[in-house]
Amino acid sequence: MQTAAKTTLATDHTAKAAEDVVCCTVYQEAVELVGRRWTGAIISVLLERPMRFCEISAAVPDLSDRLLAARIKELEERGLIVRTPCPSRQSSQLYSLTEMARELTPALDAIGAWARRWLAHPAD
Repeated sequence: MQTAAKTTLATDHTAKAAEDVVCCTVYQEAVELVGRRWTGAIISVLLERPMRFCEISAAVPDLSDRLLAARIKELEERGLIVRTPCPSRQSSQLYSLTEMARELTPALDAIGAWARRWLAHPAD
């Protein structure tokens, strides 16, 4: 009899726990936005300073210009990047992060620390 009661209690507890754990769609949207290929790297380099397209491209190795342009466009549309004319070169654009993107700094710092701890390859 006691085993049946324990099983029922465990089943009720598991069902209650499953009800309490609901993935927030806004959270998932944020993870997918920042986690898109190269997006984190683009945001990371722009945290240092505003940059022109060619500077971002040079700062993020292996990123094609086509994909960089697509990511910048997406980040602009989502309000994370703003484009302004470059004061020193009229034909150039300067890309910088908005306040919304800068608020990602603690999260990106934490991901960087985690990556260095768990994903970094030991020196040969």
